[in-house]
Amino acid sequence: MTKPFIVDMDSHVMEPPDLWDNYLESKYKNRSITIKKNSEGLEELIVDNQVLLAGRLAVLGGVDHDAMDLFAHPEVPYIEGCPPASYDTTARLRLLDQWGVDAGVVFPTIGILWDKAEDPELAMAYARAYNNWQWDFAAPALGRIIPIAHIPLYDVDLALTELRRCIKLGFKGMFLAPEPVNGKRPSHPDFDPLWQEMVEANLPICVHLIVRFNRPVNPAASHWWDPTTEPMNTVFSFGLGGTMQLMPTVAALVCDGLFDRFPKLKVAIVESGAGYAAYLMDRLDEKYARFGGAVNLKQKPSEYIRENFWFVMDPSERSIDAQCDLVGENQFMWGSDYPHIDSHADAMQEVHEALKPMSESRRNKVLGGNAARLFGLSV
Repeated sequence: MTKPFIVDMDSHVMEPPDLWDNYLESKYKNRSITIKKNSEGLEELIVDNQVLLAGRLAVLGGVDHDAMDLFAHPEVPYIEGCPPASYDTTARLRLLDQWGVDAGVVFPTIGILWDKAEDPELAMAYARAYNNWQWDFAAPALGRIIPIAHIPLYDVDLALTELRRCIKLGFKGMFLAPEPVNGKRPSHPDFDPLWQEMVEANLPICVHLIVRFNRPVNPAASHWWDPTTEPMNTVFSFGLGGTMQLMPTVAALVCDGLFDRFPKLKVAIVESGAGYAAYLMDRLDEKYARFGGAVNLKQKPSEYIRENFWFVMDPSERSIDAQCDLVGENQFMWGSDYPHIDSHADAMQEVHEALKPMSESRRNKVLGGNAARLFGLSV
């Protein structure tokens, strides 16, 4: 058998508690993102002097802990949920070696929580600080640690400036939150300068779920994940929260004609599984056959999904061989979600088991060949 090149397409860093204190520009120091204890002894995640989360901050990581134990003990500090490999370069490389993984793509953790739509300059300052820290984390091991730039879209000019800086440094993609921004979907022409930059760099947009389920712009979230009316149901929330963000995002990017304007734009859909890809193709094609005259796309929706999208499977998904038949074997990858509390510490064993039915050639593509081509990695 040919030894595969293996890429974990969905892993995370756990940002050090003092990241923004150390990396944020001096003019914003008094509005930092930080973690402090309150009068009850519980840690609070504070963004711009406002409490975003109180207690249970260790749950943000927690791969080395029992999930329900962390939920039951809100006093466990954030740092206890952060294994060394989540913030230390040497430890991350050691973990990749232990797993037999050649490269891992890294996304933020606190970075998928905070939101400053009302202050684009502060939002970009937060993102610059994170990007600078992430570069310091990844730069000693480029080719094995794959950095993805965090680029808020609240101001397109600010976003374009930071995106160009990150691409010049050597970042390999752009993190995109699956939500409208200022009332506009990411497919709105106002964002086209960013997508043109990504096409010219031949790098992918990486759409990764966010944890802002109470956003009023997300109707599914406001109806089904309202923490003021419904108690936390972890199976329901972890099971469907991300999928209900990502499916509408794929559909909007396709149906709004983004890929008619940018036929070479590459989009990776990360975290929440991949088994819905063929369903979404069929569903959109069926509606396009009836209402397509009002949309005026150049191709059927399924063709854009086959040509412009890559999907990241969960380690234990059983349907990916069939998805490869229906969508295309070049479009699927896998991700561990390490070190989040719902991640897979034994991801590699699960992935190998799930991919057993595949041919060796197809299996090697999903394990890492597709990711290597997506990012232009040296194999």
